[in-house]
Amino acid sequence: MPQIIPIRDMKNTSKISQMCHASDEPIFVTKNGYGDMVIMSMKMYEEKMFMLDVYSKLIAAEEQLTEGKMLDGDASLKSIREKYNV
Repeated sequence: MPQIIPIRDMKNTSKISQMCHASDEPIFVTKNGYGDMVIMSMKMYEEKMFMLDVYSKLIAAEEQLTEGKMLDGDASLKSIREKYNV
């Protein structure tokens, strides 16, 4: 379940930092009862950015498949081995 805190609780930075590191989800901050910000630990941020990169690469690969832009695996390996004398 997501954690939601009011912006006035942001004064206690040590407690907020501990909450961010203890949670596997972002923490939502409200202002006047409405969503205002989302905070998370650096580790979680890096993981989310990594997965976003993976998903964007998967989408690009799927688009290449639908356009027929694919190479034969055996032929590709053979050309790489010939090029680098492996």
